[in-house]
Amino acid sequence: MKDIMVDQFQFTVGELLVRNKSILDLITKFQDSNGRVNREIVKAVTQCGCVKINAKKQVYPDGADFDELRTLMETHLEGTLCENCRDLIEKDIGRNMFYLASICNTLDLNLYDIIIKELDRIKMLGKYNLR
Repeated sequence: MKDIMVDQFQFTVGELLVRNKSILDLITKFQDSNGRVNREIVKAVTQCGCVKINAKKQVYPDGADFDELRTLMETHLEGTLCENCRDLIEKDIGRNMFYLASICNTLDLNLYDIIIKELDRIKMLGKYNLR
């Protein structure tokens, strides 16, 4: 079912994109939409205050195994997004996905296939993936 949803999204994006079909337009729109996602996250901190960033050097003991690292590493994020910030960030992530799907369409790539291949790669490498 989920593969149908991803394919339907990608097909619909292809049907709706009219004005910015150039790959140059698409990659710059994709980059801009990514910046907007980042900006909304920052605004959740600096303007709304529903979340706080408390960043510091990630410290972990030498020789810690993978499971220990997973529990020791922090997101540096405190709090939870309010409904308004969540809606704005979701909207901008959706727009970012629109341009990603547009790039895939232009390059004749299937977004669902890409997701499946990446899932296979990260599952195969497991904890050794370390991104």
